[in-house]
Amino acid sequence: MKVKEIMKALEAKHPGEKEYLQAVEEVLVSIEKVYNEHPEFEKAKIVERLVEPDRIFTFRVTWVNDKGEVCTNLGYRVQFNAALGAYKGGLRFHPAVNVSMLKFLGFEQIFKNSLTNLPLGGGKGGADFDPTGKSDAEIMRFCQAFMYELWRNIGPDQDSPAGDVGVGGREIGYLYGAYKKLAREHSTGALTGKSYGWGGSLIRPEATGFGAMYYVERMVKEKKETMKGKKIALSGFGNVAWGAATKAVEMGAKVVAISGPDGVCEIKDGITKEMIDYMLEMRASNRNKVEDMATKFPKAAKFTAGKKAWSVKCDIAMPCAFQNELSEEDANMLIKNGVKFVAEVSNMGCQPGAIAAFQKAKLPFAPGKAVNAGGVATSGLEICQNAGHINWTAEEVDVKLHKIMNDIYDMCVEYGKKGNTIDYVKGANIAGFMRVAKAMLAQGII
Repeated sequence: MKVKEIMKALEAKHPGEKEYLQAVEEVLVSIEKVYNEHPEFEKAKIVERLVEPDRIFTFRVTWVNDKGEVCTNLGYRVQFNAALGAYKGGLRFHPAVNVSMLKFLGFEQIFKNSLTNLPLGGGKGGADFDPTGKSDAEIMRFCQAFMYELWRNIGPDQDSPAGDVGVGGREIGYLYGAYKKLAREHSTGALTGKSYGWGGSLIRPEATGFGAMYYVERMVKEKKETMKGKKIALSGFGNVAWGAATKAVEMGAKVVAISGPDGVCEIKDGITKEMIDYMLEMRASNRNKVEDMATKFPKAAKFTAGKKAWSVKCDIAMPCAFQNELSEEDANMLIKNGVKFVAEVSNMGCQPGAIAAFQKAKLPFAPGKAVNAGGVATSGLEICQNAGHINWTAEEVDVKLHKIMNDIYDMCVEYGKKGNTIDYVKGANIAGFMRVAKAMLAQGII
């Protein structure tokens, strides 16, 4: 495999798909050496097949707003690779959603799902719908219209979507209700992230954030340090940041910053349980303003408009919001302010220049496909519970999640350790790739 030749061909075939091309190049650069040690991979053209989705569904979503106006959006589902199992990946509702974004997310999902050691393939979907400022009734009508178009192409043994940016428990509820009505199937893992009591798993809302903190805890222990007293900066204030903040406080760390599109809230003395609970209200309000935290807790939180979480001094930086949200400039600011660990929790949360800066500074940096795998892992556990018509306790799910994250960390070290340093990016990419490549090889040219 020659990465430059493959990337040149992909750029010609998929011009302008910058997120997708960035994700592919990052993985191919990491795996090039080990790939070329396996001539059987080259003979079967594993990479050339792996970088193209199995199929992409694009569909019109027409719905009516509260004013009685007819609105039209575009919906998508990218089914990328099913070598390890049924397609699995979230749905994202955001005005910036396009094919390139979803192909990048679906490609990342292949390796993330592989790392969990669960039988899950990679996929992703969503729509260019903006839930900000919409009423519950509008969101319900949109979700139902979206599912009218998608339902025939999903199912627990075919493709199981979950939530992502703009799609939380409320949206999954509306989507699942429409799916059940159309498919006449109940207690099914066709969608995950459902609420407990009607098919959901305990710990699922917290799982991505919890899993991220379990991974970060191992990174910290690797340096013979502890989480106690560590200052953490989080971007975002949705489910992921909420779960991370919850577990960080349990571990004795201090979350000193959360951010949103409007700016950053610095919480000098560390976030409290009451403030963490309020994050759920902020998410449900559809206002998408982190300033609400400072309005609610003016003595504890200081809001600064236009700034990012990375402007606040911290020991651990964890981007939890969106792809490419942390730039090289942000990275240099964090390094200057003494950051010790960086872990992506959002998918591809750091720009290439930022990753290079962290690695040049010899800072432990871990990629999203490893750090945030706890969410999809617990979705996989939800599917298992649905198939058995059972519910595990929160403790049972958490123990399984913790083990999965520890196993992922160990795989990243196995493939990424060189001397006294660990390249977590390389380790995650190679570990995820090898399992998929071997499955594709065993299943023939299909």
